Amino acid sequence: MKRICVFCGSSMGSNEVYKNAAAMLGKILANHDIELVYGGGNVGLMGIMADAALENGGKVTGVIPQSIADLEIAHNGLTKLHVVKTMGERKDLMGELADAFIAMPGGFGTLDELSEVLTYNQLRIYDKPIGLLNINAYFDGLLEFFDHAVTENFVRAEHRQNILVSDVPSELLEKLEKFEPVTIQKWIDEIKDERTLN
Repeated sequence: MKRICVFCGSSMGSNEVYKNAAAMLGKILANHDIELVYGGGNVGLMGIMADAALENGGKVTGVIPQSIADLEIAHNGLTKLHVVKTMGERKDLMGELADAFIAMPGGFGTLDELSEVLTYNQLRIYDKPIGLLNINAYFDGLLEFFDHAVTENFVRAEHRQNILVSDVPSELLEKLEKFEPVTIQKWIDEIKDERTLN
């Protein structure tokens, strides 16, 4: 993997462990010579992570919509900063640039970005691994929801298993390296069969 896109909060969160994890992830990516791709901000966990990567000699590419850059929260010290028109263009470009994705704690924007890449992987638009850096058990409720969706037959078990989880950045990177995508035709055939059986 040459580039990893990280989705995370533009806020700091209420616990120091989030800030520490963002700094650790930035440092580890730099030490592994993996370029960080992220939302381009200089605030919250985003800014801490980008600064840590840069301070440790890493490359950092930001992608930010003009409307957010206009609020003066764009990071101006990055290796490269792409300013785009819309949030949709931001997600598309981050997805194109990245070889893998990590979601750290964040809010609605992080969930939106995570949901899109999960869907794209399910449909094999991307064959790129997706990991959750589950600091302070932040994503436990979301993972319980995913398990419930599997039980209720709205999410397939193999797609749920595609979501790689760890609370240790280095361990999550190892899992991303070993990722193998799910074959699409098998589950498409099964949902067609499900329609005819009902």
